[in-house]
Amino acid sequence: MEIWHIWIIAALVFVIIEIFTSTFAIVCLSAGCVGGAITAACDADTKVQIAVFAIVTFVAIGTVRPLLKALFSRNGGDFKSNADALIGRVAIVSEEINPDTMSGRVAIDGDDWKAASCDNTRIAKGEKVEIVARESIILTVKKL
Repeated sequence: MEIWHIWIIAALVFVIIEIFTSTFAIVCLSAGCVGGAITAACDADTKVQIAVFAIVTFVAIGTVRPLLKALFSRNGGDFKSNADALIGRVAIVSEEINPDTMSGRVAIDGDDWKAASCDNTRIAKGEKVEIVARESIILTVKKL
C-alpha cells in the first residue's frame, strides 16, 4: 500500500465522521488529506505532504466551512441544532400553562416539554403557542 492510499483512506474516514457531526470542521481535515494524497502521488517528501495537508486544512477552515454553514443553515449562517432549533416554532399546549402553580406543558414533534408563559398569562390546553426561548428543559412560549 502506497502512502497516498493512506491519505485517501484518512480522507474517507473524516467524511464519514463529518456525516455524524455536521460541524463542517472535520470535512476540512478531509480536504487536507486529499491535498496530502496529491503531493504523495507526485512523490513529494513526507514533510511536504504534511505541510500541504496543514495549509489546505487551514484554507478550508477559513473559506469552505463558513460557506457550508451558511448554505446548510435556514437562518442565514446562524446554525442551530437540537433543542435550540425549537425556538420560533409553533407548539400545542398539552397541559394548561398556569403561572400561579408554575405548571404547563407543550407538545412539539412528538415530544412533551415543560413550558412557561413569557408574559405570565394562563394559556388553555389545545392553544397554539410560539416558542420564544429555552432554558434547560423549560420552553418559554407566547400565545398566537
